[in-house]
Amino acid sequence: MTYFAARLERSTLARAGWAALAALALIAPASAQQRDPAYAAARSSGQVGEKVDGYLGFPTAPSQEIRRLADDINIKRKSVYAERAQANAATIEEYAFSAGCQAIARTVPGEKYQAPDGSWQTRTAAAPLRDPRCP
Repeated sequence: MTYFAARLERSTLARAGWAALAALALIAPASAQQRDPAYAAARSSGQVGEKVDGYLGFPTAPSQEIRRLADDINIKRKSVYAERAQANAATIEEYAFSAGCQAIARTVPGEKYQAPDGSWQTRTAAAPLRDPRCP
């Protein structure tokens, strides 16, 4: 096999792996969290936002209550990411990143998310700014 053929094969396998992780990330634990009225209120008011690393972050300094809420959700997310990463021969960070990409894509106008440069953005009707590595 030539160098270029081997490189193309590795690249194709890597894309397939990311695509599989992205599909699995669609099943992220966000649906259960969105049923919590406190979480929904914090999200819609911009007190919490989605980060590309798959976890919730704080666009502004959070209250103790909001910090506890987000920390609890992040702990639950990490647990789910760990299980799914292990089941799919991926690292927690790879799985969490893929889930973060999908969570940012699912934000709705008015919600906060972290752009690739680390700044906090408010989602508009346009697609959110996402990391170029997102599947």
